Amino acid sequence: MTRQGLVTTVSSPAGTAAVVGWAGSARDRETGARGLLDALGRPGAAAPLPPGDYAAVLVYRDRVLLLRDAQARVPLFFRESAGRVSAVSTSASGLGSATELDPRYFCRYLTGNMAQPHTDLTPFTGVHRVLGGEVVELSRTGRMRGRTPRRVHRVTGPPEPAADGLTRARAARELRLALENAVRNRMGTSTACHVSGGTDSTSVALLAARLLAGEADHPGELVLLAGRFTHGELAAERSYLDVAMEEIRRHAPTARPLIVDADDVADFDDFAHHAGDADEPHPHAFRAPFWSRLHAAAARLGCDTLLTGCGADPIADANPYVLHRLARTGRLRQLTRQARAWAAGSERGLRDVVHAYVVQPALPLTAERVTALARGGTVLGGLGTFNRPGWLRPGFARAHGYREAGIAESRFVFGSRPEQSLYAAANYAAAPDPLSWQRAPRDGFLLSHPFLDPDVIATMSGLPASVTFEPGRPKAVLRAAMADLLPAPIAGRALKVPFDDLYARGLRAHGDELIALCRSARHPLVREMFDVETLCRAVREARLGTGDSYSWDRMNSSLALVAWLERLNAGS
Repeated sequence: MTRQGLVTTVSSPAGTAAVVGWAGSARDRETGARGLLDALGRPGAAAPLPPGDYAAVLVYRDRVLLLRDAQARVPLFFRESAGRVSAVSTSASGLGSATELDPRYFCRYLTGNMAQPHTDLTPFTGVHRVLGGEVVELSRTGRMRGRTPRRVHRVTGPPEPAADGLTRARAARELRLALENAVRNRMGTSTACHVSGGTDSTSVALLAARLLAGEADHPGELVLLAGRFTHGELAAERSYLDVAMEEIRRHAPTARPLIVDADDVADFDDFAHHAGDADEPHPHAFRAPFWSRLHAAAARLGCDTLLTGCGADPIADANPYVLHRLARTGRLRQLTRQARAWAAGSERGLRDVVHAYVVQPALPLTAERVTALARGGTVLGGLGTFNRPGWLRPGFARAHGYREAGIAESRFVFGSRPEQSLYAAANYAAAPDPLSWQRAPRDGFLLSHPFLDPDVIATMSGLPASVTFEPGRPKAVLRAAMADLLPAPIAGRALKVPFDDLYARGLRAHGDELIALCRSARHPLVREMFDVETLCRAVREARLGTGDSYSWDRMNSSLALVAWLERLNAGS
C-alpha cells in the first residue's frame, strides 16, 4: 500500500486500486481501498458501493473500472473518442482543450446549477463525467464496455405513517445514532470541524469531541475552525461562537481552537483568481475568500479531514414539500391545516407558503414566468431559479438547449415527488465543490458533510411530518437528538445571522471591478452568450440591494462563468 496525499494505492493478486479520498472509514483508507478492489473483483459482481467520499480506478487483469461514491464528493472524468478512453483524471480541464468547448454545458450551468455537476456534460468536448454511484467499465486497452449505475449503501423511501407509534423521542435516538456513525466514519488522524455557533456545526463538533474523548488508546487531534467578526451584522454571532467553543472543549480539553479574524474579508475579493482557478465554473466563487482563509489555516496545522454542518437545513428540518404530497393525494383539509401551521411557524403568509410548496413544485416554469411578470421593471426583478436571465442572449439559449436544460433542472429540483427530490437536491448542492476540490491536493484534506450521509438522509426522509414539524422550532428532531450536548443558548436559537453583510460589502467594494471584468472580457463565448451591458446593469442593481437570493445567485453564476472563461482564454 502507498499513500500520497489524497490518493491511496493498493495491490493484490486480483489487481490494483487507486482511490482518491476514502471508502468506509476516513482513518482506515487502506482497508476501504482493498474492500473496493475485492467487492468489484468478479465480472458482474452486484455488491452495493460502500459509503464514503471517493473516486477510484480499479485495474484488473481483464478490465478497468472507474467509479465514484453515490454522493459524488470527489470528481472523476475521462476523455473518450470513437468508443475508446484515452485518459482519466479528477480534473476536467486537465483532459480538455480550451479551444473545444461544449455550449450545451453552459446552458445547463446557467439554469440554476443544482444538477449540472451531476450530469455527463462537462465544459470540454469529448470529456465526460463519471456520475455518482456509477461504474464505467473499460477493456484493458480503453475500449468502452458500459456505464452501470450501482446499488448504493442505503436508499431513502417515502415517509412512513406513524401507525407504529413513532415518537419524536424515538426519532431523535435514531438520528443521533446515524449522525454519530456519520461523524465517526469521517474523522481522520487530525480532524478539523467548522464551528459557527449554529445548531448544525456545533452538533457535528460536539459529536466529534465526544468520540475523540472516548479514544483512550489512540486519540486523534481535533481542531475547531471558526471565522470571527467583530464588526457588522456577523459580530452578533460571536457570543454563540464563544459558548460553542467552551462546550466543545469541555468534552475534549485537548481540542485546539483556531479562530481566524475575518473582519477584512468581503465577498468577491480577488474574484478573477478564485472563480477562474476552479476546474469548472462555480456559482459560489464569490464566497471563496472567506472559506479559503479558514481552510488555509487548517492546512497549515496538517488536518487531513474537515467536517462541516452543510446540508442540515434541508435534511434535519421538517420537509415543507409534504404539503405538495397532501395536495397531490387530495387531502385538502390536512393541507389547509398544515399550511396554516407552516405559515404561523415561519412567519409567512398562507398564500406564500402554498405558492412555494404546492404551486411552484407542480408548475415550476409557469410559476416563475408569472412571478417575473408581476415583479418586472428591473433586470433582477422576478428572476427565479429557472427563468432565462435577461442578459443571456435568446439566440444562444435557443441554439444550445436552454429551455430543455431548464425543464431538466426543474424536474431534478422538484421531480414527481418534491418531498423526496428535496434530499437529492440537498446532497447535490454540496458536492462536488470545485473550489474546495481545487484546493484539496494542496490543503491535504477533503470537506466532508455528516448531515449528507446516506444513513442520516434515510433516517430523516422516513419520518412523518407529525414527528419532524413543530411550529416556531426548526429542526425539532435534531434538537431533541442533541438535547444532552447542545448548550442552552444554541439549542434555543431559531435563526442565524446570514452572510448578507459580507455579500453587500463585497459588491460595494468590487462592483466596478466586476463591471470592468465583463466589459473587458476577450473570450468570444462571453459576447456570444451574454448581453454584457445588461449583465453590468444587474450588478449595479444588486449593488443597490435590488433583487433577492435567487436573482443574485443567477448573476453570481454568470460572473463566475465570465471569470472562468477569461482565465481559460489567458491559459490557452
